[in-house]
Amino acid sequence: MQCAKCCFPLMQNSHLCDVVRRAMRIEGVVSSGLGRAHIFMSQHHYQEQFKSIIGKSAWPGTLNISVEGGYLQEYQKLRVSAGLDDGEPSHIESHRIKGFDRDGVSFGGATAFLAKISTDEIDVNCAILIPDLTRHDDVVEVIADVFLREYCNIEDGDKVSIVLE
Repeated sequence: MQCAKCCFPLMQNSHLCDVVRRAMRIEGVVSSGLGRAHIFMSQHHYQEQFKSIIGKSAWPGTLNISVEGGYLQEYQKLRVSAGLDDGEPSHIESHRIKGFDRDGVSFGGATAFLAKISTDEIDVNCAILIPDLTRHDDVVEVIADVFLREYCNIEDGDKVSIVLE
C-alpha cells in the first residue's frame, strides 16, 4: 500500500512519509564571499542566539554556496519565508535571529533554517542564515559550529548539497 502523498510504502504509525515529503534539497557550488561575515558572526548577541538554535556557538564566518535553476527556486522560498521576497513560502521551520544596536552601530536581524550540509565525504549539521539586509539573492550563507571549508575539506568550485527538514 502506498501513501497518497508520495510513493513510499505506507507506515500507519510513523511520520516518515511527512518527513520525506517535506524535505528540501538545495545543491550548489562553494564560492568566496566578501570576507565580512566574521564581523557579524563574532558578535556575542548573535552567538547566544545561535547557541539556542544550533545547540552550539557558530564558527565566526559563513560558507557561501552559489545556487541556480531549480535549487535557486527552492532557496527563494526560504527568502519568502524570511520576509525578503514575495511569492510562495517554504514549509521549512524558520528561527528568528534578533538584531541589536551596539555603540551606535545597528546589527540587523536574520532568519535561520536548520539543515545538514553534505559533501562526498561527510555530513555536518548546520543552518542556512538569511540576513535581513543582504546583497545575496543567489548565494546561500551557511553557518555551523565548525569551519566548514576545513572540516569538510572543500574549496571554491566544489559541489555540496544542503538538506532541510
